[in-house]
Amino acid sequence: MFELLSITEGHPLLGLWVEGSTFWGVLFLLIILTGAIFHFIKKHKTPRITENAEPARKDSGSVSSVEPNGANIALCQIFIIDGDRNGNFVRIENAIAEAKSKGAQLICFPEASILGWLNSDAYFRACTIPGPDSQQLCQLAQKYSVYISIGIEELETGRLFNSALLINDQGQILLKHRQINIPQKLMPHPYTPANENDIKIANTKFGKIGLLICADTHRQDILDRMTEFKPNLLLVPYGYAENEQKWPGHAEEFHKVVVKTAKRTSAAVIGVNPIGQISKGPWSQRVYGGQSIAVDRMGNIIDIAADRDRDINILPLAAIK
Repeated sequence: MFELLSITEGHPLLGLWVEGSTFWGVLFLLIILTGAIFHFIKKHKTPRITENAEPARKDSGSVSSVEPNGANIALCQIFIIDGDRNGNFVRIENAIAEAKSKGAQLICFPEASILGWLNSDAYFRACTIPGPDSQQLCQLAQKYSVYISIGIEELETGRLFNSALLINDQGQILLKHRQINIPQKLMPHPYTPANENDIKIANTKFGKIGLLICADTHRQDILDRMTEFKPNLLLVPYGYAENEQKWPGHAEEFHKVVVKTAKRTSAAVIGVNPIGQISKGPWSQRVYGGQSIAVDRMGNIIDIAADRDRDINILPLAAIK
């Protein structure tokens, strides 16, 4: 700089040009520096988290948070076709195989997974428990060495029950629950309601597990009875169906019920809803919209499955307990 200034002595115009060049050079450097600082701040800025933001939804079948050596649970949101016993068993086994390959040890299915909910033919086609349908499920649990929770139709002495089973990885039935809160006048041979005094839990390697079915979670007396057993985990096969136009909004009502159930019982809740459509009775053509859900014992939503599509969602049990 000093050398440059000495050269311009005695040359006023040249001196002005040099001084101007220095000014614009400094300004140019300041602009570059300001841009670099702005880029750095933008890159390292911590994203804002909205307090009541909707939980992030995993990609279908995501296993990014699965614990390789821990206990993982699968929400198997499958298509259920009314009356298609053989096809439904195919879809059940395919879901078990996929969930097992992704690290699941406890695999949960929707309500009435064998013959379909509100299928009036179930009165003539359902099996006893134990019986052929439950035996086939036990064989699948043993074959894949997994626990299975599933809704199943049951016939006993001329009465039809909407039941759910918990089967261990040895193929043994640990727990059977019959639905207590039954929607009435929807079938010529309706489900027979059970009694809240029949509620039980099972002690497992995953903790104390309870079973309820869909509308059972609408009644506080049923939830209070379950709470007396202090379950760690509540598995609930659902069959939430509504007119096509009411989805996906109807999922909000479904999720509110599951969240309230978790808070009321102080248990983590897995609610698995199917995909498909009711084919018989006054609710014919109503659609099952999926959006199965996992909620921790405080009522925080941990996971939501896909909207109106098959989804096998795996998550670590530790994330919801």
